[in-house]
Amino acid sequence: MGRSLRDTAAVLLGTVLITARGSQLGRWVVDDAAITFAYARSIDEGLGPVQQAGSPPVEGYSNPTWLALLVLGRRLGLFDHRTYFGVPDQVLYPKALGVLCTLGILIAVSRVARRLVSNSWVVVLFCGVFLAGNMSFVAWMFSGLENPLYALLATLTGAVLARALLENRLTTTGPAVVTGLLALMAALTRPDGAVLAAAYPVVVLLRVRRATLGASARAAVCAVAAFVVPYAAFLGWRYAVFGRLVPNTALAKAQDTPTWESFAGTGSLLSFAGWTAVLAGALVTGVALGRPGPVRTALPGVLVPLALTLAAFGVLNPDWMRMFRFATPVWALASLAVGIALTDQVERGSQRARIVAGVTVCTALLVSWSGQRERAASFQAHPTLPVCHVAHRYGAVFNEYAKRLELTDGTLLAPDLGGTLLTSDLAVRDLAGLTEPTIADAYANRDMTALRHHVLTTLRPTFIHTHGIWVTTPGLTVSRLTAAGYIRLFSEGTGGDWVRADAAPDPQRLAATRSWAAREVPRVLNRYERNPNAGCGELRPGLTLTTARLS
Repeated sequence: MGRSLRDTAAVLLGTVLITARGSQLGRWVVDDAAITFAYARSIDEGLGPVQQAGSPPVEGYSNPTWLALLVLGRRLGLFDHRTYFGVPDQVLYPKALGVLCTLGILIAVSRVARRLVSNSWVVVLFCGVFLAGNMSFVAWMFSGLENPLYALLATLTGAVLARALLENRLTTTGPAVVTGLLALMAALTRPDGAVLAAAYPVVVLLRVRRATLGASARAAVCAVAAFVVPYAAFLGWRYAVFGRLVPNTALAKAQDTPTWESFAGTGSLLSFAGWTAVLAGALVTGVALGRPGPVRTALPGVLVPLALTLAAFGVLNPDWMRMFRFATPVWALASLAVGIALTDQVERGSQRARIVAGVTVCTALLVSWSGQRERAASFQAHPTLPVCHVAHRYGAVFNEYAKRLELTDGTLLAPDLGGTLLTSDLAVRDLAGLTEPTIADAYANRDMTALRHHVLTTLRPTFIHTHGIWVTTPGLTVSRLTAAGYIRLFSEGTGGDWVRADAAPDPQRLAATRSWAAREVPRVLNRYERNPNAGCGELRPGLTLTTARLS
């Protein structure tokens, strides 16, 4: 078998392994992904960047490039239109994008490895096996969120830089502009992707020589300009449309200003990978950097984006979603760096060095996978907030409330938004603030008094749902909601489902609705407790528990 065929086979096998691991999550799509789905629906229907018809423009998403792919899919009839063999394209299309990005990552790995080592297929297969065994990578590649595209762009950045170093083209315009544009796309995929704009200047700084100082400076300026000029134009458009220079989601999440202590967040990620694996990878990579040759020349092109994405992970506020959602590009770049270094060691080292390197890395990976096994199994059994659960619990249930209470043109305030937006007949308001600027500002300013005033005095939604931290953080307690004129329809811990008293004046209808909720809402909660990966069909406005046909 020729080298190209071996590389192709390794790429396809690695893609199959990662996809097969992802298929173990069934039809799970995380609810936050469906927020972007709702915006894609509105944009494709000509409503503009709004969460629902009639809503004002609010940047309740932070992934414009991923949103563009969803809009394109909807326009082509591939997304948000129909089911295939009982599986809605709202599940299939984003997961198919995950597969394509996985394929792209491994192709990029192959293209770099071919220039550095003789057995490039080994590097590709190592990356495929490593990533397939990492549930953090797999889960978020197939979650419906933008992670696949971000990981692909980060890997392409490393690949372009590595080849530019190897071919001595680092000071030419081509690689500079390409890396700047890749950083631009990464920043429009995730806000923290902007960190990749520093990759080219940092690599140039590491490699600059007095004789090439002028050319290096010009190339660095080209890379920065390729990022800054279009990004500045995007910021101008954002301000003109939304009145903000950052996405509303960033304010709602109240990101802290980075400090040196913030980088301690990387420790939890490295612990998840396993310190044995981290040290083994660092050792093999260090040996490769210490031996003259093409790998030593090219490897900084991968290590710099890796360090930048790892630093970005460290400074972000801890994410409420499990399995290190922000680390996807870190895993891809780390597997590429270690895969190249290990293969170089095997090809060029002494027989003893080959055996030691191979045994050390394989043992480290086995220890790492063993350490991750329990957490991976737990996530697989109960993945983070499935969109189907939210669609049924809030979209369908509150549609039923409105129908039974004979309420029209009502509003709903709830903290879990994606599935609700796709299915609710009510005008939805976001208690988490992602699509509500005033609530986002209150979270950013940590002013819960202002938040409560806005909710209970200005918005006064017809329905409110609270649970867990969405009771304690904003302070929407039973006593406050009761005093504000709300009646509880269903109790869920210290929170539950509420209706404004003056919107439901008929005591008999109210009592019947409460009785229905006491009987039916627990069925929804129990269903997703038993099977969080259960499907829910197409998510459309007007969904009710009757039409959902819960088993």
